[in-house]
Amino acid sequence: MEDDDPETLDPALQKKHHDMLERLSARHQARKSDSPDTSSSSTLESTSSFLAKFSDAKRSIESRIAESRLVSSSSSATDSSKLKSDLADISLAINNLEKLLAENSYFLPSYEVRSSLKIVSDLKQSLESLSAELIPKKKFSFKSKSTTKKLPETQKPGVVSPPNVAVPVRDSPGLRNKHGETLVKSFKGSSIGEFTLSDLDSCQVQLTGTVNALFLHRLKNCNVYTGPVVGSILIDDVQDCVLVLASHQIRIHSARKSDFYLRVRSRPIIEDSNGVRFAPYCLDYQGIEEDLKTAGLDEETKNWSNVDDFRWLRAVQSPNWSVLPEEERVSSVSISR
Repeated sequence: MEDDDPETLDPALQKKHHDMLERLSARHQARKSDSPDTSSSSTLESTSSFLAKFSDAKRSIESRIAESRLVSSSSSATDSSKLKSDLADISLAINNLEKLLAENSYFLPSYEVRSSLKIVSDLKQSLESLSAELIPKKKFSFKSKSTTKKLPETQKPGVVSPPNVAVPVRDSPGLRNKHGETLVKSFKGSSIGEFTLSDLDSCQVQLTGTVNALFLHRLKNCNVYTGPVVGSILIDDVQDCVLVLASHQIRIHSARKSDFYLRVRSRPIIEDSNGVRFAPYCLDYQGIEEDLKTAGLDEETKNWSNVDDFRWLRAVQSPNWSVLPEEERVSSVSISR
């Protein structure tokens, strides 16, 4: 299902996804009625709770768009300032929906991310159409030079702009704020669940053994070699780096001029990235075969070259990434455990 193009999703799959959203929304509402609402700003903990909340917000926005259209069509004396305020509020709600998706995308299945991005894009289109319909109806053309607040423009066809939201740095064990160092860490016998690499410049990082999740933030001119990650790898803001990574899911945000050597079970995802190249995983250290088997990554899926660019939804190849030519690849990297 992760190979589906969101512009040509099978109608049956779309209906199945919609029905699932409705069921999860109903469960979410039932839970809310049984217990007080806790902090809604924190990252949601599961796919089902995200989808339920996303569905609630989507239906609320659709309802507000429909209501604005109905009120305007039923009254010729609709207050222009109120109408603009309502449209601005809807635009803000869509932006918040984008933020919700950005904050939770690291653990969502690729199909859900693609479907949710398409929903956000459709809502933006609906709001843009509504604004075009309603604003010109007002009889204020003699004030043509006055400044009016414009709603955000809808993206060009084929391009979806992911929300410009800074990915939060995890408060987890890790290596931070280093320059020009060789950093070595073994997870053998460790109970560490998540590990973070943050604010590294001109460093070589060697991680052996397995860990549940890995987060990389603000890396420049670094070489990163990691053993298999059982869950997900989330990468944000890397430049001029070489990264050798193995994981079930890999999400890459704001990467520039970097090479990725990957073994990954699902399709790698890039967002707001350019000049990135991909090649197969090439790391070797004593015990790596056992670690790959433990992480469920002992088989090569060749997904390293099946990259999804969420800024590029056209049928043609994204210009933001490419396959690293064989003559430029490193065939094998050996590190000590």
